[in-house]
Amino acid sequence: MKKDIHPTYRQVVFRDRAAGYAFRTGSTLTSGELIDFEGDRYPAIDVDISVASHPFWSGRERIVDTEGRVERFRRRYPSSGARR
Repeated sequence: MKKDIHPTYRQVVFRDRAAGYAFRTGSTLTSGELIDFEGDRYPAIDVDISVASHPFWSGRERIVDTEGRVERFRRRYPSSGARR
C-alpha cells in the first residue's frame, strides 16, 4: 500500500443537535470544533438526522397511503389469472 495517500482515520463525535444526541465513532472527517466527550476531546461533526431523530428509528414514522397505491396498481395492471 502506498504511504501518505490515505486520509487520517481518527475518533470523532457526531452530534444531532435537534435530538440532543451524540456518539463517538471512527471517521476520516474532521472539524475545527473540538468538544469534550466521555472525558476526552474530539472533533465535533454536526449531522441533520441520526438514529435519535429519524422518523423510522425513533418510532414516529407514519405511513400515509392517501391514494391507495395498491388499489391503483391493481387497476392499472389487472391480473391475467396466470401465475409465472
